[in-house]
Amino acid sequence: MQDVMSLLTNAMSAAWYMLQDASFYIIFGLLVGGLLKVFLSPAYVASHLGTGRFRSVFKAALFGIPIPLCSCGVLPAAASLKKQGANSGATIAFLISTPESGVDSISISWALLDPVMTVFRPLSAFISAFVAGSAENLINPPKAHGELRIDKSCPVDNCCDGTDCSSQDNRNPHSFMEKLIIGIRYAFTELWGDLAGSFFIGIILAGIISALLPDNFFYMYLGGGISSMLLMLVIGIPLYICATSSTPIAAAFILKGVSPGAALVFLLVGPATNIASLSMLTGLLGKRSTALYLLSISVVSVLFGLGLDSLYSYLGISAQAVIGKTTEIIPLWLKSGATVFILALSVVPLIRFLQAGIVGLVKRHFSDGSAL
Repeated sequence: MQDVMSLLTNAMSAAWYMLQDASFYIIFGLLVGGLLKVFLSPAYVASHLGTGRFRSVFKAALFGIPIPLCSCGVLPAAASLKKQGANSGATIAFLISTPESGVDSISISWALLDPVMTVFRPLSAFISAFVAGSAENLINPPKAHGELRIDKSCPVDNCCDGTDCSSQDNRNPHSFMEKLIIGIRYAFTELWGDLAGSFFIGIILAGIISALLPDNFFYMYLGGGISSMLLMLVIGIPLYICATSSTPIAAAFILKGVSPGAALVFLLVGPATNIASLSMLTGLLGKRSTALYLLSISVVSVLFGLGLDSLYSYLGISAQAVIGKTTEIIPLWLKSGATVFILALSVVPLIRFLQAGIVGLVKRHFSDGSAL
């Protein structure tokens, strides 16, 4: 009993320290994500993704990097872009780069990992997205089409902020200050509401890994090399985990002996692939495009993982020694204040997350007939 309590205490302590390190950067990432929501209109994005075999793919991969959406959340956005005229390659590029990265996960990568991983993560996401989208457009060249069916509604309240509005009744341009306030409100309510549950699961799992597993537990199988990358592909592909919640788990993996390259593979394939999103993707783009999507992510992830391990070796850097060191520039009082703020923001989202989980369990319990 005493050993169990000791493990729980150590796990909670490790999770708390990770939360403290991440909270300030979470707030920063949420703010940027909220501003992107209100200042980057769907019409603007869609207008760049319909023409050009490679140019549209490049723009889609670039647009997706800062947007904080998980693998399932990005599917409706991608479907909307495709309906508005985005070609298949651009749609695939957006589907890959968006869940693999995001301003929130980039911020947390800086807090919990290190500068090298923080740069490599979005760069790998961009390259994998561009490769997959370009391959799609080479195999299945986009057909010429007329004018794009661009949605003129603004992201604030669906009014018409563009030209050629259907009527003056729905034309309601918003001031900069209005958009700023709405963006901040969206960041700390809806956006964090979508992320909070999965993020805290990631933090708790990271704490358990840190407390339960001995040092160098993963070293034999995930300490580096092609076998480590392939094994991490098998682990990461079927999981449903968002970019934000995968970060503390990756940090815990590295501290236990996983090579940074293998951790990068987990950070890339975990958020971009899972059974649910792949089945939905098949319905949106077809089996061939889905297979190309999965193959591109896997190949680029493994290559970048091997390259990252080589870079750490060349620079003589120990990933275990530098993990989380960038947060030392933030004073303790600011870390503590940010942590309290994040916890306060998380009360309602976590209650809803738990309620949804309980309701889902009850529905599955009765649907499979086990209650009879």
